[in-house]
Amino acid sequence: MIETLLPEWPAPENVRSLVTTRQGGCSASPFDSLNLADHVGDDPQAVSGNRHRVQIQCQLPTEPFWLSQVHGCSVASPDRDQVGCQADAVYTDRAGVVCAVLTADCLPLLITDRHGREVCAVHAGWRGLAAGVIEKALQRFEADADQLVVWLGPAIGPTAFEVGDEVRQSFLDRDRADECAFTPNRSGHWLADIYTLARLRLARAGVGSIAGGEYCTVTQQALFYSYRRDGVTGRMASLIWLEK
Repeated sequence: MIETLLPEWPAPENVRSLVTTRQGGCSASPFDSLNLADHVGDDPQAVSGNRHRVQIQCQLPTEPFWLSQVHGCSVASPDRDQVGCQADAVYTDRAGVVCAVLTADCLPLLITDRHGREVCAVHAGWRGLAAGVIEKALQRFEADADQLVVWLGPAIGPTAFEVGDEVRQSFLDRDRADECAFTPNRSGHWLADIYTLARLRLARAGVGSIAGGEYCTVTQQALFYSYRRDGVTGRMASLIWLEK
C-alpha cells in the first residue's frame, strides 16, 4: 500500500487533499519507490504504474491534471489548458478535477476557499516565490483573500536550504521585509526559510488562515524525495480536488 499524508487544515468537508510520500510504489533505486515524475529518468512503465496506484488507492475521481513545471508563475486551468502544459500551479472550480503539483524540496501549496467552491495546487521554488507564483495563484480565486485557506506541504527545511547572496538579494530587492527569512551561514551564504517566505507573501496578500510547514524533505529521507540531498531522485505529488 502507498503511504500518504493528509493535511491538517480547516478546509471544507467537500475539499479533498493529500500528499504522497516516497513509500509504496514500484520504481527501482534511486527512484524508490513511489516516484510520480516522468521527467527524471525513471522507467516510464514504473511511473505509469505508480500514478495508477495513486489514482486507485487514493480513490481519485479522475487522473490528476499533471503539469510540466518550469519554476515560473503561470497558473493552468483545465477548462482551457491541456494536461502537461507549462505551468507551476493549477486552479479549478469544477468538482472532480484533481489539481496536482510535483515536488522534491520546492514548496507545494494547497489552497481553497472557506465555502469549498475553488481549489488550487501551487509549486513554489525560490524562483517561483520571487517571481510571484503565489500571488498569481491567489488572483485566480473569486473569493477574497481573507476567505482563503492555505496549507504548506513538505519542502526543504530552514536548516537545510543554503543559498547564495544573489538569491537573498532577489527577494530583498522586492521587499526588505523578507530579510527575516534569511539566517547568516558561511561567508556569502545564507540559510533560507522557504516556509517563512511563503507565509510573508500570503499575509501581505491578506490570507489569514495558513497551516502546515512542519516537514523537511532533506532530513526526513524515509518519507520524502530531495533533489538537494540526492540529485537524481523522484518526486512526490500534492493533490487537491472538490468532491462531486
